Amino acid sequence: MSCGSPHETDCHDVLNEVYLYLDGEIDSDRRALIRDHLDECSPCLRQFGIEQEVKLLVARRCGGERAPEQLRVSVLSRLRTARIAWGAAEYSPE
Repeated sequence: MSCGSPHETDCHDVLNEVYLYLDGEIDSDRRALIRDHLDECSPCLRQFGIEQEVKLLVARRCGGERAPEQLRVSVLSRLRTARIAWGAAEYSPE
C-alpha cells in the first residue's frame, strides 16, 4: 500500500510493523517514526485502525481463556527439559 506521497518512512514498512507498534515491541525512535507517518498518511492510518480493531476483537473473544493447569505444567516441563538438553549439547566437552 502506498498513498502516493513521499514519507520519511515507507507505507509498506509501517504496515509491516503495525502489530509490533500495537504491542509496544519496537524501540521509541521507531515508534515515533511510525506515529509521525500515521499522523500524515490517511490510508495507513485507516489500515492501522482496522488492524487495531482486529487485535481488540481477538483479545475480547480469546483473552479470558486459560489453558488447563495440567497442560501448562506439561508444556513448562518439556521446555525446561529441552533447554537443559540444548544447553548440554551446546557446552558438552569433546
